[in-house]
Amino acid sequence: MAKIKVGIIGCGTIANSAHIPAYLNNPEVEIKYFCDIIPEKAKAAVEKYKCGIAVVDYKEIIADPEVVAVSVCTPNKMHSIISCDCLMGGKNVLCEKPAAKNYGEALKMQEAQKKSGKVLNIGVVNRFNAAVNKIKQMIAGGELGEVYHVYVSFRAHRSIPGLGGAFTTKEIAGGGVLIDWGVHYLDIVMYCTGDPAPKTVSAKAFSKLGVDMENYVYESMWAENTKDLNGTYDVDDFVTGFVRTSGPTITFNGAWAQNIGIGEGYIDFIGTKAGIRLNYGGDFTLWTTACGSLVNCKPKFTPNQHFQEEINSFINCVKTGAKNPANIDTVIITAKMMQAMYDSSNTGKEIDLA
Repeated sequence: MAKIKVGIIGCGTIANSAHIPAYLNNPEVEIKYFCDIIPEKAKAAVEKYKCGIAVVDYKEIIADPEVVAVSVCTPNKMHSIISCDCLMGGKNVLCEKPAAKNYGEALKMQEAQKKSGKVLNIGVVNRFNAAVNKIKQMIAGGELGEVYHVYVSFRAHRSIPGLGGAFTTKEIAGGGVLIDWGVHYLDIVMYCTGDPAPKTVSAKAFSKLGVDMENYVYESMWAENTKDLNGTYDVDDFVTGFVRTSGPTITFNGAWAQNIGIGEGYIDFIGTKAGIRLNYGGDFTLWTTACGSLVNCKPKFTPNQHFQEEINSFINCVKTGAKNPANIDTVIITAKMMQAMYDSSNTGKEIDLA
């Protein structure tokens, strides 16, 4: 059986740490192209993985009829443009999160998917995480009773990535901590609670600690190689808000940087029968009652390689045309909600989405 030929568009960190290894581990796949606007990155991928052709223009991939699927691993600014071009060029697409830098661009991607009939999945990889799916099953099975509220915390002490570079430039990234970290946490909430419809959103995003780039003090910086103190810092480094949905209410606090030296990354699902705290990327604890006593437990289960599961599921969608949990029609709900958060922050008003 002929292998499914794919192209990697954008050869940065997420491509090398997740997408490329997962494709190489799938026996049904052959990577035919590595594409990056920096030629050295594409060439380095060819040399490292001993396969593929290095190109700088993704339209070369679209023009190749052998390629049926692509991973879009570029900065947020290009997600919508490249994904739409690839879809209309007959390619199936797995686009890294967030879907786009704003809701309007995400809608264009959804429209292109419907016009093309091709697969469009977004890289909300936690929908393939074993712990997350255990919690989803428990909620759906009624083990928590009515889940009426969810609290989300994604806070770090001093962890702004690539100060002054693409991550902190709104025109490229679309936003800061909310669109970078918050998208994952909020997507887990939506997925586990059945993708409820957002009704009203009230939020405030702050750009405080990173603005004075020259005097910003930190211990370490992810994407240090993209740091540019002559660059731009116009995104949020702290965000807080409240959301009413057709299901539970949601409150959240997120920070790339805060003057509290304790990092937090967890989600609390609060139900009438039980509650769960999910440690992001890890295990979870359940609290409940039994025999007139308070009980808590930490379920043990086999963890999985969720990036591998994501890629395998995408390839299955390409083969069958099926929709998996990461398809654009579900993920766009979170995009709409996050846009409302930024709109609420900018206007100082609650946004009604009902």
